[in-house]
Amino acid sequence: MKIIYTPLSKQNLLQIKQFIAKDKKIASEKFMARLKLAIENIINSPYKYRKSFYYQDENIRDMIFGGYSIIYRINIPKDAIEILEIFNQNLPEIK
Repeated sequence: MKIIYTPLSKQNLLQIKQFIAKDKKIASEKFMARLKLAIENIINSPYKYRKSFYYQDENIRDMIFGGYSIIYRINIPKDAIEILEIFNQNLPEIK
């Protein structure tokens, strides 16, 4: 099984990194490393996290990490975990 990042999730990751780096660059790099490791670990138990609050699909799940929601799809035909979106509901939208 592999991890696939959608264009939106790649953009989300960049925005999160830039947002955290405004205050603490090193903290930003450490957080991103821990976040990516947590995402990679989804492969070990893809159904571990709750069915998505945002989608009505059993194969779309929500993982919470460090205050961020990581929305992912378990794509069995592709043998992949697709990272759809990453966001923090408590922060204003970053543009």
